[in-house]
Amino acid sequence: MIEHLRSKLAAAVLTAAALFAPAAHAQQKSEIALSRQPGIFYMPSHIMEKLKLIEKHAASLGVAGVTTKWITFSGGGAQTDALLAGGVDILNTGTGNLLLLWDRTRGGVKGIVATSAQPMTLISRDANIKSIRDFGPSDKIAVPTVKVSTQAIVLQIAAAEAFGADQWSKLDANTVQLGHPDAYAALANPKHEVHTHFSIPPFTFLELKNVPGAHVVLSSPDVMGGPLSQAQFFTTTKFADANPKIIQAVRDATKEAQDLIRSDTKQAVEIYKEITGDKTSVEELLDLLKEPGMMEWNLEPQGTMKFAAHLFKTGTLKNQPKAWTDYYLPVAHDLKGN
Repeated sequence: MIEHLRSKLAAAVLTAAALFAPAAHAQQKSEIALSRQPGIFYMPSHIMEKLKLIEKHAASLGVAGVTTKWITFSGGGAQTDALLAGGVDILNTGTGNLLLLWDRTRGGVKGIVATSAQPMTLISRDANIKSIRDFGPSDKIAVPTVKVSTQAIVLQIAAAEAFGADQWSKLDANTVQLGHPDAYAALANPKHEVHTHFSIPPFTFLELKNVPGAHVVLSSPDVMGGPLSQAQFFTTTKFADANPKIIQAVRDATKEAQDLIRSDTKQAVEIYKEITGDKTSVEELLDLLKEPGMMEWNLEPQGTMKFAAHLFKTGTLKNQPKAWTDYYLPVAHDLKGN
């Protein structure tokens, strides 16, 4: 499967080679297409959409008339395909997808800023699965994208710690690709073959509350030793070179959105509900955000070098970054990332 994904990415990179050609004749854009996935991880993007923060900050930088179009994909793999095909300009998705595209395009894709680092949680409704060691060959684990999503790679790191460094791929065959809403639906259906989901909020809390027998097997901070950036904005260097003020506007808009989440959490939650249609009550979401790790809204990437080291060790990355700044644009280099 990993060879299939590598081949698919390689083919996509070749067909999209023009994206990474020198940007001397690239045109500045006024209509910007951005993508994200479902979930409260992406709340800064919902605030940016509602309050038109990219448009606001672009105008303050002297770029008037900018408009944004936000597109939601079920997984990071579909987003990266859209970026390589030229269908979107900027993605908001996981660390695994950023690193893989940075590697495959030889630096032609880089991060702008991180947006969130809330915990991811491996949840099972199978009473027999109490730890990562309890998965049998037929036990299916839902992740947004097999092999390369942040969840899939954290699962590999956990497997290496549990079974030995050479066993990092032991649970890859157990993973199946499902977007988070579909994975939640699968867990809620006692007849569905998928009974475990590497979940993100709010699905984490919905599953633990609403799915009989749902329980925590492990969480990403347990594996990574701290927060891990699950969502960040990234784009092609060609787009960044042609649109430096848009890139700065994305950073400034992200910070304003993150600041709003901290200063007026209720308003932020109400915006999230309006944009996403999430039926969870405001009160429940506010309680959710009081849980440990749920206010990790930071511009700097967190935990990404440990992630990159694993991907290089396992051969998924052909190039080992020396620092996180290798795969982030200069607009972020003043931050204290890791």
